[in-house]
Amino acid sequence: MIGVIGGTGLYRFLPGGSEQRTVDTPYGRPSAPITVGEVAGREVAFLPRHGLGHEFSPHTVPYRANLWALRSLGVRKLLAPCAVGSLDGAAGPGTIAIPEQLVDRTFSRPSTYFDGGGVHVSFADPYCPTLRATAAPHADRADSTMVVIEGPRFSTRAESRWFAAQGWDLVNMTGLPEAALARELKLCYASIALVTDLDAGIESGEGVRTEDVLAEFRANLPRLTDVLTKTIAATDPAAPCDCAAGDHDLPAGLDPIRV
Repeated sequence: MIGVIGGTGLYRFLPGGSEQRTVDTPYGRPSAPITVGEVAGREVAFLPRHGLGHEFSPHTVPYRANLWALRSLGVRKLLAPCAVGSLDGAAGPGTIAIPEQLVDRTFSRPSTYFDGGGVHVSFADPYCPTLRATAAPHADRADSTMVVIEGPRFSTRAESRWFAAQGWDLVNMTGLPEAALARELKLCYASIALVTDLDAGIESGEGVRTEDVLAEFRANLPRLTDVLTKTIAATDPAAPCDCAAGDHDLPAGLDPIRV
């Protein structure tokens, strides 16, 4: 099935009457029960990244449990909508971008399933090229680099100017370790990023505020949902992809469904 991890503001996606499944993993429970239903003729598993009541901050999201639970239910292709700040004044609020590259500025999160064994994982291109190509026609931009910060605080103006000076386009708090864990599990993974604000370094005034981010996300939720739905409709769940090959073994202990 196709998986969707909903970001800030996207706590429900599937229609009413869909089935909810509670999944245990070696890393505890995921952020919320996983809802399984149908979108555009595809079987979809939906998980709200921050929980149904936004109870998880970016640095406390149970990323390892989330990815493990989705894969154990049969997800092999995973779309990850998220809210981002823009480091480019030309890509203002409401822009939908499909990131091409990642920069990791997190520092405290459990970020791998491989805590031993001398394993190395290829990650030069962090997103699935097939999923990116499927989503790109429905978005505004498809060549962005996203820097992921630790959070939960937003950037200072100096940090924001520094990020922009590096040529990075978007700033986010949840893109990692999620993308890296997806690669370890050999999942096809792509992000669909909704710009909710101009980051502090290019914004005069008060800087980024949570209430403004949430309001902008709500205002653009219908369009984001439309892009997500069209991408799901155009995705072949059974299409082979190099993401499933990799040059590493899967983590030990991937068991059949435990619901």
